[in-house]
Amino acid sequence: MFSMWVGRVLITAENEKWARVAAEVATGFASSIIGSPAEAGIERLVSANETPDGRVGALIQIYHRTRSDLKRQMVARIGQCVMTCPTTAAFNALEGTLRKVKVGRSLRFFGDGFQRRDEIYGRKVWRIPVMEGEFIVEDSFGVKRGIAGGNFLIMARDLKSGLAAAEAAVNAIYKNVRGVILPFPGGICRSGSKVGSLKYKIPASTNHLYCPTLRDTQPDSKVPKEANTIYEIVINGLGLSEVKMAMAEGIKAAAEVPGVVRISAGNYGGKLGQYN
Repeated sequence: MFSMWVGRVLITAENEKWARVAAEVATGFASSIIGSPAEAGIERLVSANETPDGRVGALIQIYHRTRSDLKRQMVARIGQCVMTCPTTAAFNALEGTLRKVKVGRSLRFFGDGFQRRDEIYGRKVWRIPVMEGEFIVEDSFGVKRGIAGGNFLIMARDLKSGLAAAEAAVNAIYKNVRGVILPFPGGICRSGSKVGSLKYKIPASTNHLYCPTLRDTQPDSKVPKEANTIYEIVINGLGLSEVKMAMAEGIKAAAEVPGVVRISAGNYGGKLGQYN
């Protein structure tokens, strides 16, 4: 596990459909910083009584290595994926941080001089005129150091039992833990990587020691004899305690599924972060 800068955005909309659509699009192409422009995911949907404007919403988290890169990603994703989506508004969902990034203040220029500053719901916002009406976005968003790369591996007898266990882990995490996201598709990664490569000049490559098809050709293989499928669950969170709680809930749920033969975790020899 390692530290990354994180921002948390509350997207509200006229109904759950559009809150979910905006959240899904805004967190797309963001599974791993190795090859994606950011890491991001949906934390959870929220009810109308949890939002400033009294509408349903969705909480998303966006991660990057540096604060400046995080700001650029937040501006781009909110501007291109939330502002363009019907009925949405975007609010800061990370209160009390020492650092803030001026997301709304950057997006206001889209208003071409017709935008106006306002204060509503006790928040400083920008009202940007759009063809639908107005897009409301908070002026500044809190950012802080979060935790990325928490992980565990589910080793199963076959694909069916492995996938069932991985899905059970994802469901348990989303049901029981707040403050975390699972950035890979559906919360599950089938192609876990190692740092660097044995053969090519690339930053990451397949974690060959955990590939079942290579078990018989790799003397140091970590794949148990009875395992034929391995899935990785990767967790990012607002803090270390949230990530640990998510790992515990996910492991407990996965271990109860028939066909799971072992639960393990990726170990990168200190090459990938200070948290072990």
